[in-house]
Amino acid sequence: MKKLALIVTILFTTTHIYAQKIGVVDTNYVLSKLPQYKEAENRLNTQVSQWQSELQKLQAEYERKREAFENEKVLLVGEQLKLREKEVTDMEASIRNTIGARFGTNGEVNQLRSNLTKPYQDQIWNAIKTVSTKNSLGIVLDKSNNISVIFLDKKYDYTEAVLNLLVKNLPKVEETKGNVRPGGNNSRGKAGDRIKPKASMQRGASREAAEAK
Repeated sequence: MKKLALIVTILFTTTHIYAQKIGVVDTNYVLSKLPQYKEAENRLNTQVSQWQSELQKLQAEYERKREAFENEKVLLVGEQLKLREKEVTDMEASIRNTIGARFGTNGEVNQLRSNLTKPYQDQIWNAIKTVSTKNSLGIVLDKSNNISVIFLDKKYDYTEAVLNLLVKNLPKVEETKGNVRPGGNNSRGKAGDRIKPKASMQRGASREAAEAK
């Protein structure tokens, strides 16, 4: 009896899942198309590159001091030997701590990246909810999060719909540029209108001179 109840439950759940309309969204693609996110990501990458450069310099300095210590330690005795050895080991520990603090699993880079993406993830989530409601989607998969989609009919891919909704709600950066262009075109048009009458007047004057002759 228990087996029968379990089978019925599985069949009901499976039928319920298949009855849902499924959509797919690529959130990484959406993020890559948001100008504000790309600008913030560029700032983060610049900071990461600076930290990497500083770390490389620190490691180069450590290697120089360690090599010098190895070459000279036979000549060192007592406190002098201990101080030089401590200097090398302290620098090694400092490098290890710096790597962990900035580039480790819970380091500054991952925290900054998480803080960077969170506001946009919230926006994407709200856009997905809107698109899901509009298209009666029961399940939405994110194909950027290691979900293997072997085949996908384009009509079930709602990535562009989510992106279009987000972009529509973003401040329109091009509005100011768009306001300038028509003015520029109108200015050129007015200049053209002024030039054309002069040309026609000149042709009329030429004809009058020819008739006078």
